[in-house]
Amino acid sequence: MQFYAPEYYSQFRCLAAACPDSCCKDWEIQIDAASARYYQSLPGSLGQRLRQHLLPDADGGAVMALESGRCPMWREDGLCAIQAQLGADALCQTCRNYPRLTHDYGVFVERGLELSCPEAARLILTAPQVPVLAPVFCGSEDVEYDREAMSVLLSTRANALRIVGERAHSVQEALALLLLYGCHAQQLLDSGEASDFSPEALLPHAKALAGEADVRGFLDFFAGLEILTPQWRSRLEKPCVPAAWSGIHRNLAGYGIGRYWLQAIADYDLLNRVKLVVISCILVRLLGGDPIATAQLYAKEIENDAENLDAILDGADSQPALSDRQLLSLLLGK
Repeated sequence: MQFYAPEYYSQFRCLAAACPDSCCKDWEIQIDAASARYYQSLPGSLGQRLRQHLLPDADGGAVMALESGRCPMWREDGLCAIQAQLGADALCQTCRNYPRLTHDYGVFVERGLELSCPEAARLILTAPQVPVLAPVFCGSEDVEYDREAMSVLLSTRANALRIVGERAHSVQEALALLLLYGCHAQQLLDSGEASDFSPEALLPHAKALAGEADVRGFLDFFAGLEILTPQWRSRLEKPCVPAAWSGIHRNLAGYGIGRYWLQAIADYDLLNRVKLVVISCILVRLLGGDPIATAQLYAKEIENDAENLDAILDGADSQPALSDRQLLSLLLGK
């Protein structure tokens, strides 16, 4: 088994009470079945409090009901009462793992961090370069997916990361080329064949397609999705001055490529995942403010909400606000 992780993965340390946000508020925390049984059995005041707030779910686990928008185990000092009294091993799987991500592809495993954690967002978006993960597909073991398709995804992902990291192009040009390359990579995935991809030839074509951007229509699409916090609604309704394009947006694109590209092995829908990456960069830029904080809030509201993610992936095909021309206009238009 091969394991891949960006360099910053091992650098992560929870900020605990110093965190500007918290994974212990706003979200209902899913408790795995083993942890739920353990919590139900605990004696004393901690066990009593846990039993008051644990709501059983259909999978044999439980959900920790929020109290004033926070996990009831969250202490005033920002630390967890379970961890403080029983140690880190007593945490449920969700709390033990977050913000660490694991994608298991049978013969190799990729690990990363969730952008919705403020400290993880800082590490991801200030990394010195876009990370390149799992550049080749090795191993002879049986897997539950098409090996040739995975090889295509791995090779095209490496190319996508190079496109995003190419400093000869501005950030917005690189993202426009990434969008066009997504079409190229989808053709390769579908048929094994595609015409040559030439950034020098395609970039003028992309600029010619770009028109006047409909910023309000783009933001209104997200205002129509599920909203977790009042802060997010306010940002969508009254965004700050758009941020300047920067290396943070390159890293955001690299993060999205690393996280979502290979997931197309499940349904072969690569292009809409590429559009998701481009959309996320445009949205974070348009909302302005500190780009790292904005990206973290975006991830909390969008990435960690499966329904919102599905709405974007579906809307990439059907919503005018997310059309290829609209995205090119938001990147390269007036």
